[in-house]
Amino acid sequence: MLSLIPISDVNPARRKPFVTWGLIALNLFFFFQTPGLGQSFEGSEYFFEEAPIPCQLQGECPDGVQFGEGGPSVPIPERTPLEFFTAIVFSTFLHAGFMHIAGNMLFLWIFGNNIEDHLGHFGYLLFYLVGGIAASMAHVLTHADDVIPSVGASGAVAAVMGAYILLFPKAKVKVLLPIFIIFTIVQMPAVVVLALWFAYQFFIGAQEFARGGTEVAWMAHVGGFAFGLVAIFLLGGRPQRPSSLVQRQDWRRY
Repeated sequence: MLSLIPISDVNPARRKPFVTWGLIALNLFFFFQTPGLGQSFEGSEYFFEEAPIPCQLQGECPDGVQFGEGGPSVPIPERTPLEFFTAIVFSTFLHAGFMHIAGNMLFLWIFGNNIEDHLGHFGYLLFYLVGGIAASMAHVLTHADDVIPSVGASGAVAAVMGAYILLFPKAKVKVLLPIFIIFTIVQMPAVVVLALWFAYQFFIGAQEFARGGTEVAWMAHVGGFAFGLVAIFLLGGRPQRPSSLVQRQDWRRY
């Protein structure tokens, strides 16, 4: 499942995805503002200061977390519920390393424009932010004692993907597929690509949770995807035929 790397979809939108472009720009801006690009001790300190830590929701955090045996300690700040939820929103624009942000922005670039086209600019922005909050809460509620900050756009992007699988299950997605030492590009239905992605997140997340924790917030991915699927259905979204969009020529005018 990890070998399937989506690189684009064949599903043109009718309007320019200004919000998707803006979200990608904001993520990149905050990433390059992060000390050590999230890969240093200073970056870790920054995440503890700015990002939500699950134990803060119940107010039962230790005073700090020590890095390694005899290493430096980082204090865990106290937060009010409002400060905690504000930190959740901000944390969706923070990333711990280049591969982290590259993967999230690639998926947002591929799938975000069609959801923005369907919901409209403002509706899409609200959907994205609420999806990020729902995903973070899925992680927090299943890791209530965790003392590690939660960062990344993965949950919000997963909500976009959950909406996409319902709206455009038959849309073709181009994926990079390694066959032994040769890479080839193949087209697969979105429902297959995204269902495989979700299954991987769910089963690996369940295994890691049973083992006592992981550095990856798998439940945020699962929760975000589930939120996106349910929310777009409740908003009246139903499967559409992407081929009809391809046949129309007026989409280039927007």
